[in-house]
Amino acid sequence: MKLLRDSWLVFARQMALVLRNPVWLIVGVMQPLYFLLLFGPLLKGVANLPGGNAYQFFVPGLLVQLAMFGTLFVGFALIAELRAGVIERMRVTPVSRLALLLGRSGRDVASLLVQAAIMTALSVPFGLTVKLGSLLLAFAMLALIALMLSAVSYAVALILRSEDALAPLMNAVSMPVLLLSGILLPMQFGPHWLRVVSKWNPFWWAVDAARALFQGRPGDPHVWQALTILGTLTVLAAVWSARMFARSVR
Repeated sequence: MKLLRDSWLVFARQMALVLRNPVWLIVGVMQPLYFLLLFGPLLKGVANLPGGNAYQFFVPGLLVQLAMFGTLFVGFALIAELRAGVIERMRVTPVSRLALLLGRSGRDVASLLVQAAIMTALSVPFGLTVKLGSLLLAFAMLALIALMLSAVSYAVALILRSEDALAPLMNAVSMPVLLLSGILLPMQFGPHWLRVVSKWNPFWWAVDAARALFQGRPGDPHVWQALTILGTLTVLAAVWSARMFARSVR
């Protein structure tokens, strides 16, 4: 009960900070919207595209991209708090150390889901159709991605404690992960070695699962496989990040 109360207090504070500056909502949606408007039409001429409809294929990938890039860089805000002494002052409070992570990550998940809902609504005029149950399951998978990557970002930020070190590291990691996820084009269009390598990328599984859900196939094996992989990685990331918070506020 104390963990839930402390997590809610941290979450409420973090959400209040976000709502004071709603620019995050516009900035977070703009990049995927560029892909939707400027890259999506190029896929209409691609033959044998899974799902038939270009946007039925492309939008699920964009949502996974939004989850990835919307949470992978949240560690920068934590570094600013470290520099301002906010984390240091937490040492004298009885707040749960795990709540420091869960409250912040909860804010990141909530922000992502709002952005994902906006992106999905904007895609409907382009021909996107999806059943409510499949959409909710896809959003649950996006929440797992957001929780996992925000936990990783916070843990790395607590280790590096410098924006100059965090930025190149996250950029170096995010680019190959993006290219090997099949978000922009199906990986089956690539050579055999590239398809083999991409299957080691957990976000390839997430993208395939999201597309299966948006195509009305919630029973597709890729869905439960992706949820299992992401769920396991999320637990590991949360445990690691919680330990880093505990060490920083000890």
